Formats: sequence, structure tokens, C-alpha cells
Amino acid sequence: MKDPIQDQLIAARRNQILDAAAHVFADKGFHPTTIKDIARHAGIADGTIYNYFENKTALLMGILERMREQAIQQMPPLPTDLGDFHNLVRFYLQAALQQQNTSLFRIVISEMMVNPELRVQYQQTILEPTLQMAEMLFAERGLPPDELRLLVRAISGMVMGLIMQHIMGDSLVVDHWDTLPDRIAELLVNGIGRAVS
Repeated sequence: MKDPIQDQLIAARRNQILDAAAHVFADKGFHPTTIKDIARHAGIADGTIYNYFENKTALLMGILERMREQAIQQMPPLPTDLGDFHNLVRFYLQAALQQQNTSLFRIVISEMMVNPELRVQYQQTILEPTLQMAEMLFAERGLPPDELRLLVRAISGMVMGLIMQHIMGDSLVVDHWDTLPDRIAELLVNGIGRAVS
């Protein structure tokens, strides 16, 4: 029989370690950070971390998985009229952009470029479920399956590009971050020609 108090203690310790890792990774970067740095920040012994995570890559994936879970929990309510394509696109963009921790995302992106294991794990545990959720949202549009999948990936690529511009400090993107979902939805739905006329 599972002990609910023991489960809560394990979850609390795991979150304590992930919080410390997120802080130290964001402060020092992924490669310079050691398990000892994370343990020191968490106020625990080095070996305790290995009871919960195999290595630094597992810590980084744990942070990402927790961010994804939090994003799902904090997702804005579905628009009442999902048939309105503008509302649907705005909803998807708002959900994708609202939870981005740019300092951690910067570390993840740079590490994925050189770490094939992290790239595969990110693809399987973060990107694919997110794309599948978006495909389900957009499925009602009646697009052929390949076009639907391409549309979702094009919007996802736009989101990734905007996050990269935010990370690089593009002041226009940073200043308009909260209004970007509506502006981009307007461009996608009505086209550039109508948006500027």
C-alpha cells in the first residue's frame, strides 16, 4: 500500500531539487553547473540528487516536464467559439507563449544542439505532445491531415522563432509580448495584405 505522506515528501524533495537546478542552470549555464552546485543551492547532500535524477540531463528534462505540466494546468480557458479560426489561433499562440521561461529555454536550446539524447527526449516528451494537442484543436477546420500537421508545425516554428527573438532581447518582441498572440492570429487569419491595408 502506498503511503500518501511518503509520496508527498518525495514530490517535495524532487521539486526542491528541480527548483535549485533551474536557478543554477539559469544563473551559470548548463555545462558549468555541477551536481555539487545544485545540491549546495538546494541545501542537500550531493548524493541525494542521484536518488531522484540520474544526471544533469535528467534534471533538465525534469525541469522541462514540470514546465509543460504547469503550462497545461495554467492553460487559458478554451474560447467559446472554436469555430472562429482567429480565436482558435490566438488561443494556441497565447497558450504557447505565456509559460515560456526564456532563461531556461535558452539553456535547453543550446544544449539540444549538441546533446542528441536531450534532443530525442525533448522531441518525445515535450514537442510531440504539444503538437498533437494543437492538431486536435485545429482538426475541426477540415484540413487534410498532412496540411493540418504542416499548419501546426508552421505555427510552432513561429512560436520558437519569437521565443528566440525574445531571448536575444529584440525590444519590439519583448515590449509587445502580451499582444503578440492576437496580432499574429490576425495576420494568419486575414493575411498580411489585409492587415496592412
